[in-house]
Amino acid sequence: MRWDMLTLTHSPFVTRTDNHLTTLLVKNADMLVTMDADRREIVGGGLHAEDGVILRVGPSSELPESADRVIDATGQIVLPGFVNTHHHLNQTLTRNLPAAQNNNLFPWLTAQYRVWARTNPQASRTSALIGLSELALSGCTTVFDHSYLFRSGNKVDYLIEAARDLGIRFHASRGSMSLGESQGGLPPDECVEMEDDILNDSIRVIDRYHDASHGSMTRIVLAPCSPFSVSENLLRESATLARDKHVMLHTHLCETLDEERYTLERFGKRPVEWMEGLDWLGADVWFAHAIHVDDREIETFARTGCGAAHCPCSNMRLASGIAPVKKYLAAGVKVGLGVDGSASNDSSNLLMEARQAMLLARLQMGLLPPEGPRRHFLLSQSHPLRADEWMTARQALELATIGGASVLGRNDIGALETGKCADFFSLDLNSIGYAGALHDPVAAVLFCAPQSARTTVVHGEVIVEDGTIAPMDMGPVVEEHNMWSRRIAETL
Repeated sequence: MRWDMLTLTHSPFVTRTDNHLTTLLVKNADMLVTMDADRREIVGGGLHAEDGVILRVGPSSELPESADRVIDATGQIVLPGFVNTHHHLNQTLTRNLPAAQNNNLFPWLTAQYRVWARTNPQASRTSALIGLSELALSGCTTVFDHSYLFRSGNKVDYLIEAARDLGIRFHASRGSMSLGESQGGLPPDECVEMEDDILNDSIRVIDRYHDASHGSMTRIVLAPCSPFSVSENLLRESATLARDKHVMLHTHLCETLDEERYTLERFGKRPVEWMEGLDWLGADVWFAHAIHVDDREIETFARTGCGAAHCPCSNMRLASGIAPVKKYLAAGVKVGLGVDGSASNDSSNLLMEARQAMLLARLQMGLLPPEGPRRHFLLSQSHPLRADEWMTARQALELATIGGASVLGRNDIGALETGKCADFFSLDLNSIGYAGALHDPVAAVLFCAPQSARTTVVHGEVIVEDGTIAPMDMGPVVEEHNMWSRRIAETL
């Protein structure tokens, strides 16, 4: 049987139950990082939550002594759950694909479009379980996924089902591609959809799944793929529909110089100016990558409220460039982190992404021309960099938490404080990887190699327990996922 012709059946490896515990107590953390307005870091800290919402955060001595579920975080650091603002979960199926290992974006895409277009519902759902589990093990509790290929019976519904089975807070895109090669786009014609079908299914998905309430576990985003894969008409219609339905908008923008050349040659405008003319700037919009922008365009993002999803690992792997994150932050642009697709990063580890964001921003400083007004400190020790020019570990952690929450338009996640969702994770400070680094345990989280979460909790429910995915046995999931990957390889 062809791998792309099977139909979805509920997978036997899902064992999640709804044994909801009303109250939760976390106590005795060596350090609890709040990311609240005062950026409190509480030695011996803890939190108390009920029905997935935090009631109190503070020293353990000031919290209740008991709850339905008690987590003793002795020897651990507790942090707010990370927020992933850009991913392509189906791409776990083609990570490390030989034909795409050493390519820039455009040839990398053309090597994989047809493979992704054949992803069936079961493979799609299994790939989502793999990517979401890997993210949870890196401390991620909220995930935005940018899916835009819906052929072979695939639908966004299967990704939402996977997130619900695992218990991850999920922002799902009803993405789209409508501009095939015959119309001047990059993707093959057999990979794109008719625009009426896209818009009708967008309405269906929003009406069925979108939940704008406090603590919502599922939200829908409209996300045409990129300037070189959708028409101007679809961009305009998607923006109109999103505003009518009160959902957010997302797309790739300013990722590569190839994209910039494409919009200049086709429309006579740089990408940001072109999108502005299509009503695609605003507080309800965020762009993936946003690397190749000038100072005026950064000011435009700040003025209109647009956000940016910074994906450092993917940008390095595809040699796309370095996003001007420090400039964005100085201008007041909302910035979060994204792991991007597991075929352009080959990992779904948001803790690693936060570390790379810190290191890449520092590398960017070192690449400044020495003839400028501020010589790099290695070239001139008499002109060292100011403290505010460094990307610090805490700034990178802000990108991964409150930064991502802001980009996704949420005020109920990203920090550990009263009224916010009980989304958090812990790391074992007694691990080999942190030995000798606990002069500053918060900074150690990023300066040292990424470690797996000891515990990850989403809305008060334990998703990772003792370093293992709790809701299901992942062995059969990995086995099934690898089966689908092998079948993909057979079609190449």
